[in-house]
Amino acid sequence: MQQGLLLGGMALLAGCRNGQPAKTAQIAWPNQDAPSPTPPWTPPTRQVEPLPPTPGGYYSLPSNVIPRSQWTDQGLIKSRLTSNGQDGKMGKILRITVHHDALDSSRINTRGEAMRRLQTVRQGHITRRPEPFADIGYHFVIDPMGNVWEARSLYYQGAHVKGQNENNMGIMVMGNFEFQRPTSAALQSLDSFVAQQMRRYNVDMRHVKTHQEMAPTECPGQNLQRYMVATRGRGGNMARYA
Repeated sequence: MQQGLLLGGMALLAGCRNGQPAKTAQIAWPNQDAPSPTPPWTPPTRQVEPLPPTPGGYYSLPSNVIPRSQWTDQGLIKSRLTSNGQDGKMGKILRITVHHDALDSSRINTRGEAMRRLQTVRQGHITRRPEPFADIGYHFVIDPMGNVWEARSLYYQGAHVKGQNENNMGIMVMGNFEFQRPTSAALQSLDSFVAQQMRRYNVDMRHVKTHQEMAPTECPGQNLQRYMVATRGRGGNMARYA
């Protein structure tokens, strides 16, 4: 049943990526009580130390990130890369965009379950119509346990904000945050990891956005959107770590 729900939810993935409002209003996940439309928000109180700067080359993988090879042996389909004069290469990283996958993550409690979700998202992206992607659209993914996964190679542009993927790092948090709330572990990793990338690539807070701040979409969902507004503000964790 769970697999059927995930496959059935692939339309939501395409909605987020296309810059169109994700049609999530009628979803009721089984065995899960949906929060009220406007739940009160209390940021997590436990503080974590920011991650150290990453050594190595410009696109090198941070040591705290689980490499792509742990969840797939499939490569990127280069013939589908956006033609922008650089053969789909990322170039200099100038901005960061935060997303959700609009799929229920309440049953993701192990790395194995997170790996299956990554495979599901990638499959939805490379088989979408009418414009299949070259690979999973994001560069990094954060699971509910707070693990950070390598998705698409940072060497290549992502496919996460239509028409605005150039020089744009895409980071996705697993979950449907129109109805769920991100776990404290996921938020702590998001704050620390985004701040690390800001320092590494000299990206200021003005260029850390959510999908809905760049396109007409519900992504990353009202609960993560509310948190992003707070954490980037004065005294917020992300602002303090950056």
